[in-house]
Amino acid sequence: MFAFVSGNLALDFVGTVKARRADRVDLLESPADLGEWAVAADLLDTAPGCDADDLAHAVRLREAVYRLVIAAVDNDEPPCDADRRLVNSRARGELPRVALRSDGTIARDGDADAALTAVARSAVELLGGAERALVKECGRAECTRLYVDTSRGGSRRWCDMTLCGNRAKSAAFRARHASN
Repeated sequence: MFAFVSGNLALDFVGTVKARRADRVDLLESPADLGEWAVAADLLDTAPGCDADDLAHAVRLREAVYRLVIAAVDNDEPPCDADRRLVNSRARGELPRVALRSDGTIARDGDADAALTAVARSAVELLGGAERALVKECGRAECTRLYVDTSRGGSRRWCDMTLCGNRAKSAAFRARHASN
C-alpha cells in the first residue's frame, strides 16, 4: 500500500497522495491509515490510536510540506510563510521514543504527534540542507512522487524503477512498436 522510495521520510509522507494532477488517490483516508503509515515508515512499532483530529493535522502537514518542496524545486515562487510556520511548529514536538531491547533490536514508541514531528523535522532538514537541490519529481507523467536523486551524475528519472521506470519504458516500447 505505502511506498518508501523517495529517499526522505517527509517526501515519502507527501507520497501518500498518488497522481496529484490526474486521478488523485489519497492513501490516508482514515485515522487508522495514518497509524499504519507510521508503523510502515518504521517510526513506531504499533499503530497509535489516531483520531479524526490527528488525521486532519497530518493532512495539513503533508500538504504544507508538498507546497514547500514544490516551491523549492521550482524556484519560481518563495515558500508560503504559513506553510513554513506550520512545519516549523510541528518540528518542535517530541519525537518517538526509542530504546534498545535486550535482543539488540530497537523499540519505537509514541503517538501520532510524535510521528508527525519526525516527518516535520525531516522536511526541515531536507529543505534547509544541501539535499534540497537534489529533489526531483518522477518523470512518468501520471506520477507526482517527489524523491531525492542521489544517483551518480544526478541522472535518475523515476521515483522507483520497478514502479514507474518499467511502466514508462514499457509504454515507450509499445509506442515504438505500434507504429510498425
